[in-house]
Amino acid sequence: MFGRLGAPEIILILVVVILLFGAKKLPDMARSLGKSARILKSEAKAMKEEGNSSAQASGTGEQPPAQRTIQAAPGDVTSSRPVNEPTDTTQR
Repeated sequence: MFGRLGAPEIILILVVVILLFGAKKLPDMARSLGKSARILKSEAKAMKEEGNSSAQASGTGEQPPAQRTIQAAPGDVTSSRPVNEPTDTTQR
């Protein structure tokens, strides 16, 4: 539909982005985008591991899940926090 992007088009896009956001904000935006990607990746990995462990534990006795800690970035201790996951209190 749009065709291929060549070097002139990519340069034009970069110039427009720099003009819109400014050169000072771009590193902060990239940093926050990286943190968000790391959080998303760690949560996806934790969900996958939780699914695998629950499939293995279904044959054995049930035990409560361990508390997890979400870390936004290595060395960023201000945003690390324990996660209290809701428990299923309904009777089936």
